[in-house]
Amino acid sequence: RIRPMDQDQLKRAAARAAIQELEPGEIVGVGSGSTVNFFIEELGRIRDRVPGAVSSSEASSARLRAAGIPVLDLNEVVAAGRRLPVYVDGADEIDAGLRMIKGGGAALTREKIVAQAFGRFVCIVDRSKLVPVLGRYPLPIEVIPMARELVAARLRAIGGRPALRDGTVTDNGQQILD
Repeated sequence: RIRPMDQDQLKRAAARAAIQELEPGEIVGVGSGSTVNFFIEELGRIRDRVPGAVSSSEASSARLRAAGIPVLDLNEVVAAGRRLPVYVDGADEIDAGLRMIKGGGAALTREKIVAQAFGRFVCIVDRSKLVPVLGRYPLPIEVIPMARELVAARLRAIGGRPALRDGTVTDNGQQILD
């Protein structure tokens, strides 16, 4: 009899599958979130094959260092002309058409920047993230505090209902409108 996997087991399975997408000896891009935490754990098991990682969040950077993976600065890696083949991150929700809402937390802008630096984006999700229609979570927008009301007004002009997320400051020291 096969037992169904719980959510942590599903996340761990997704993380293990993502390890197979890496190119040995190459720098890896690493996102943030609960599924990525399992991916970092798996990376630690193969740290001898990973020269370093470019991380999109302070929390992931701390986990990578704890796993023995050097955390590299994106500017230095790009300036050195290093090859950046694969970025691995999760999503908050995803639909059957593979559209997703990604980045609901403190690293959302950094995640987009790091993803753009890499050749391929591998998104690791488990079935709990699959939704029939996107929007279970609000769409987050990182804003510079001085422009918060300007951005909110523009969003309202196109039918949005932006709300400032109380108490959340991003890794960049910015605010989030949902």
